[in-house]
Amino acid sequence: MLSVVLAVSLDAAETPGPIAWTDWSDAAFERARADDRLVLLDLGAVWCHWCHVMEETTYKDPEVVSLIQTRFVPVRVDQDARPDLSNRYEDYGWPATVVFDSRGRELVKFQGYIEPERMRGLLRAVIADPTPGPSVENAASPSLGEGSALTDAERRDLQAILVNRYDTKNGGWGTSHKYLDWDSVEWCLLRAREGDRKAERMARETLDRQLKLIDPVWGGVYQYSDSGDWDHPHFEKIMSMQAEDLRVYAQAYAQFGDARYLQAARDIHKFLTTFLRGPDGAFYVSQDADVVRGEHSGAYFKLGDAERRARGVPRVDTHLYARETAWAATALLALHAVTGEEAHLRDAVKSGEWILANRALEGGGFRHDAVDVAGPYLGDSVAAARLFLALYAATGERPWLERAEKTLAFVGARFRSEGVAGLVTAAAAGAHDRPTPQRDENVMAARVANLAFHFTANPADRALADEALRYLARPEVARRFNTGGVLLADWERARDPLHVTVVGGRSDPASRGLLDAALGEPAGYKRVELWDPAEGPLPHADVSFPPRARPAAYLCTAGRCSAPADTVEALRLRLRRAGDAARAARQAARE
Repeated sequence: MLSVVLAVSLDAAETPGPIAWTDWSDAAFERARADDRLVLLDLGAVWCHWCHVMEETTYKDPEVVSLIQTRFVPVRVDQDARPDLSNRYEDYGWPATVVFDSRGRELVKFQGYIEPERMRGLLRAVIADPTPGPSVENAASPSLGEGSALTDAERRDLQAILVNRYDTKNGGWGTSHKYLDWDSVEWCLLRAREGDRKAERMARETLDRQLKLIDPVWGGVYQYSDSGDWDHPHFEKIMSMQAEDLRVYAQAYAQFGDARYLQAARDIHKFLTTFLRGPDGAFYVSQDADVVRGEHSGAYFKLGDAERRARGVPRVDTHLYARETAWAATALLALHAVTGEEAHLRDAVKSGEWILANRALEGGGFRHDAVDVAGPYLGDSVAAARLFLALYAATGERPWLERAEKTLAFVGARFRSEGVAGLVTAAAAGAHDRPTPQRDENVMAARVANLAFHFTANPADRALADEALRYLARPEVARRFNTGGVLLADWERARDPLHVTVVGGRSDPASRGLLDAALGEPAGYKRVELWDPAEGPLPHADVSFPPRARPAAYLCTAGRCSAPADTVEALRLRLRRAGDAARAARQAARE
């Protein structure tokens, strides 16, 4: 083996041509077996600064190139295009570098940028000893478990973890990368509504600090800040951050009335519609961090609009994925809920219609892209189902609820895998893929399916939520990252949502006004419906409402319904009193 390495090193003295990257497939491993090679996976993102740096330095280093060309089958994958591989290696960040033997066994895994000299040594080492190294952890799959709920002790443990991982000096969770952890903030918003002042402080400190990561010129939020503070942003703008930050800021504005939070939501919306709006209601994926690939753009992002545009605009990834479009549209509905502006609702409806027209699969699910090399993927269908439920609440139009139900049925049929806990990202597309559950996807699936159950009373929805929760409730899953998402899913499963039904003609402006007031209620877990008696009973008619001459709203909570509220002011008063009563009851229980 030593002679082989020496020969390769001598060959590197000549300038080789560029690396001929190939796609992830069984064919790549077949070639490796035939040619007695290893497989090197470069898993990155089109928006990723350090991926560009590695491409311009490490993967153009003559010796690195020669080593790869002579001893490896090089595979390059955009993680946004392959959610299954993205979720499988998400702990490694981008770029992630993984070396396999020809059978698909992982040998080594590297995290982040690898400079050329280190890469040469790593490649030589794995050629000399192609056996699994210490970076490869053959962790067992999470235990299946019996129950779908946390015990009281487990809840207390997860809540303590969330508090203990909070950075009391700088705000936010974690001590290296700073960003808006949506689930943790949303959990703290929930706890704040219940009277928890410490949770309110954590939420507001994080929301306030995150304002520093909003681009003051174009809007939109940078991915994160490193160095343990909020002053060293990484400038890529990816859809997950835009959509979820917008949604959480809108919810925080509804709860606290802080005009800065509404402005933050509007600034993110401005970026979405200026740079990431695609055709016919679709949305693009991301905007790159770099104007010039591999060159840090800190000075660029200090410029004004005209100066930036004179130097060029960072590349936008113009793929149109169902998941990202659904994320964006759900955020638009959150902005509509707190502003009442119809344009946001119209745009969200347009996005939902685009997904149905361009990404629908037989059986109710959705493709990721126009053509997928693998998949379908859980994330696209769950994000679509969440959007459809939100559209049903915002419009009262029952076809949206029916579409959500079809999509959840598809999820239940397609993303369960025998012997695997939870819902998997994708069924195995090839011999070297493996069906794997991912935590955030199971959090969203549990929350969406549970809420759908309250709209429909369909036991299949409750069973789907419980399937995801059985995975999330395992200690090795629940404790692994910040725990807000698991706590939210568990809390919602144990309770009925706040339930507001507007009874009145669909075309009556008074009905719309009451519906908008209900949508603007800050509770994140709520069942809002518009019932026009002329359209027949509601899908889940668990409450009977008397006929009335004018539209009215009924607030149902804690097993009882309010008297009718026939004005927006009366409904808001009832919602406020219900919140006050719930907080008082919880305070009394604690005492």
